[in-house]
Amino acid sequence: MTQGLMISAPASGTGKTTVMLGLLRALRDRGLRVQPFKSGPDYIDPAFHRAASGREAYNLDSWAMTPDLMDAIAAQAGDADIVLAEGSMGLFDGVAKPGAAGHGSSAELAQRMGWPVVLVVDVSGQAQSAAAVALGFARYWPDLPFAGVIVNRVASPRHERLVRLGMEAAGLRVLGALPRRGDLVLPERHLGLVQAVEHPDLERAICDYAGFLRDHVDVDALAEYARSGRAVRQGMLPPPPAQRIALARDAAFSFTYPHLLEGWRRAGAQVLPFSPLADDVPDPDADLVWLPGGYPELHAGQLAAAGRFREALRAHARTRPVHGECGGYMALGAGLIDKQGTRHEMAGLLGLVTSYAQRKMHLGYRRAELVQAMPGFAQGAALRGHEFHYSTIVAQPDAPLADVRDAQGDVVAETGSRKGHVSGTFFHLIAEDRGEVL
Repeated sequence: MTQGLMISAPASGTGKTTVMLGLLRALRDRGLRVQPFKSGPDYIDPAFHRAASGREAYNLDSWAMTPDLMDAIAAQAGDADIVLAEGSMGLFDGVAKPGAAGHGSSAELAQRMGWPVVLVVDVSGQAQSAAAVALGFARYWPDLPFAGVIVNRVASPRHERLVRLGMEAAGLRVLGALPRRGDLVLPERHLGLVQAVEHPDLERAICDYAGFLRDHVDVDALAEYARSGRAVRQGMLPPPPAQRIALARDAAFSFTYPHLLEGWRRAGAQVLPFSPLADDVPDPDADLVWLPGGYPELHAGQLAAAGRFREALRAHARTRPVHGECGGYMALGAGLIDKQGTRHEMAGLLGLVTSYAQRKMHLGYRRAELVQAMPGFAQGAALRGHEFHYSTIVAQPDAPLADVRDAQGDVVAETGSRKGHVSGTFFHLIAEDRGEVL
């Protein structure tokens, strides 16, 4: 297995994504093939990772994925010289009840793969005390491999000296010290970072991050702390739901997990991208039209005006399946109400009406048992996925698609729906749950 490191932190908002992007590009600039992974279900960060590394980035998730699937995805490192995995939230954060292979924490992934942790610590407002925080993380799981810390948002040379004194006293390696820089911030919106394709000048930003890391981190020395992980078995990625799949791909529909697309292609399926925002029509010979999640609420007027797209979608749905996830599901509905309260007519293939004027956050893992079939899965199949949106259901007159529960096992009202050949879910599919034991 390729040598690797886990870039994690005590909490969200510490700057680990900036560190991750800077390291990916800095190592790539040294001529190394760097394979990025993302711990957990985040579907925005991997696109930034791909831009920085030049390689497809994949999610690894111990709640939603079986050990065999995680191995199959980890094997995508292939000919890489080094792996960098970015954690989610805090290092040990996960859900209370285990899923397919664990609780979904970055620590579980680092331990399973054997990748030492680099802890990014925000030292704002503290000096030697930061060492107590880092030491707690280093010792909380005694058998977790731990490389050292990168301290971030250092206020001055004096501040850095005091922080280093504390870390030295605690026996922790400081792998870098990053001065406070207000300009090195990625733009955000309600689901987190903006999409990589929407960043006004992503290449320049990544080059800036790489230069910043080179100036304040010994990148070569840090790479030496990477450890060869456990051997992983070549395995099967998820199979395709059809042979010819027309896949919506643009700023409104962009959230599909990369391991699914890779599995579809490896199994010989043809993935045929098209842009609803450009009023493209799906390939008329497609067996299935798949609308991923994204930000349809930001483009609702443009989608409502895409007459060619909607007519072609309706024609396809008369005889062949159409499926939507989250934003794609909303676009298949009767209407979408934007945050100003204006209703936009959608495809009308389902009766679903959603509203962003009535904002409510829906966030978390989902386990769904299908009460009706959907593309690629028979009635009764169990699926694992993740839901994250702020829309509220105003109307959902169609038959429910699934019995959906959260990671705790509690019932979730967002069941998805099906009408004729058309189906949709609010959760983003990650993997089928085949009932394997931990």
